[in-house]
Amino acid sequence: MTLQLTSSFEVIDPIFRGLVFPNVNVEKLYTGCRWAEGPAWFAAGRYLVWSDIPNDRILRWDETDGSVSVFRQPALNANGNTVDLQGRLVSCEHRGRCVSRTEHDGSRTILASHYDGKRLNSPNDVVVKSDGSIWFTDPSYGIDSDYEGDAAPTEIYARCLYRIDPENSHVALVADGFIQPNGLAFSPDEQLLYVADTGATHVPNGPRHIRRFNVRADGRGLDGGEVFVESSNGLFDGFRIDASGNIWTSAGDGVHCVTPQGRLIGKILLPEAAANVCFGGAKSNRLFICATTSLYSVYLNARAASRSRFM
Repeated sequence: MTLQLTSSFEVIDPIFRGLVFPNVNVEKLYTGCRWAEGPAWFAAGRYLVWSDIPNDRILRWDETDGSVSVFRQPALNANGNTVDLQGRLVSCEHRGRCVSRTEHDGSRTILASHYDGKRLNSPNDVVVKSDGSIWFTDPSYGIDSDYEGDAAPTEIYARCLYRIDPENSHVALVADGFIQPNGLAFSPDEQLLYVADTGATHVPNGPRHIRRFNVRADGRGLDGGEVFVESSNGLFDGFRIDASGNIWTSAGDGVHCVTPQGRLIGKILLPEAAANVCFGGAKSNRLFICATTSLYSVYLNARAASRSRFM
């Protein structure tokens, strides 16, 4: 007899049962945020950091004792975070209108603040490729109001995807045509890049989907960009990809699991809209979920691809 799953999961396709465990529930690790975002796992320290954007702070959850502390405040309304190949925190700052890096000594280095001589809008989410390049999205959320940044006019008049070169720090535009580009992640072999567009927040019947790009052979540019999957509940915001290429993406009712073919096969159900996720834990099989006011986690029968193991 097949053991029943807990109410934390909704099975849409039987394939999903192979990715989750019976008797496992979603755990709430912390609550008290205004808009939780940008989880990033530090394996060496066994801790997670994430952003509470309107409260202008980055919080830290310690796996060793479950404690939560303030990692940084003020945090320039930081949003998306990740960890680079040297184990340093890379953050998208709404109020700073830049991508920054926290060095091992705690100092802050600005990696990108302008494109073509103009200030960025408000970098939102970020990933690091295995060659050390940094890819980030730049919608307008942080300059639309004073709630998650500082209200200001755009200087670029576009909302695009950029790449920071690891050799010379050059900022290159790699994709445009978005309404509001948001979360992004590479496939395990880095031949594909997926990018969410949450333009429905600004345009009636606007995009609430993930687009799929082909990464060029030189690793520096993109082709394609067709719509890969549409959200059936709320918006797809931040997401991560497991070793088998399945996408675990935030949505209005929790986290949706989508196959590499674009088929929704199951959900992790939450009482709050999810914003972003990341893999972590000792075996990289624990999914951490930032959802509106809270931080959640759940153990899966899936783990992060080796390239993104510590991101």
